[in-house]
Amino acid sequence: MEEIGEFFAENPMAAVIAAGEVGFWVFIAAGLAVRYVLRARRVSAVLLAMVPLVDVVVLVATVLDLSAGGEPGFTHGLAAVYLGFSVVFGPSMVRWADERFAHRFAGGPPPPKRQGREKLRHEWREWGKCLLACGLAAVALLAAILAIGEPERVAPLWGWFPRLGTVSVIWLVAGPVWEALSGTREEARP
Repeated sequence: MEEIGEFFAENPMAAVIAAGEVGFWVFIAAGLAVRYVLRARRVSAVLLAMVPLVDVVVLVATVLDLSAGGEPGFTHGLAAVYLGFSVVFGPSMVRWADERFAHRFAGGPPPPKRQGREKLRHEWREWGKCLLACGLAAVALLAAILAIGEPERVAPLWGWFPRLGTVSVIWLVAGPVWEALSGTREEARP
């Protein structure tokens, strides 16, 4: 546990990103709990409106750190990736959690189970969102690279572009390609 504390002390941006991820889920859980358990829709709306502010906090912290002379590193690239994925997948993650809370605490219908072609279409949509998230992260990385403007300082940020490509390829294979190959076998079974 002490090593984790030391890591965050040496990498304050990693602490900001970790706090951002925790805050993201805390605001979602609190907002939905208040909506379905306490039946306070207005308070719930305020808590859920805080979810995008977490992204703003991570973005502002990153900009402040870099503008104060922080050395661009792995965690600054991770902040750009976190921002891209959070912005693109955040709304669907809230809907996903809302369906489950509504079912569990408000007698709502069970979450839909996708099968066959519907599941395959869903996987292609999710992969498209992955590409969009990677694109947004790439734009944020390029903005940071151009703003810093010193080639020797921004080398760690350039290293994120191959990672984004790797994530996209893995998602493609593990998502829609896998579903296309395994889903057609499931449909063919009697």
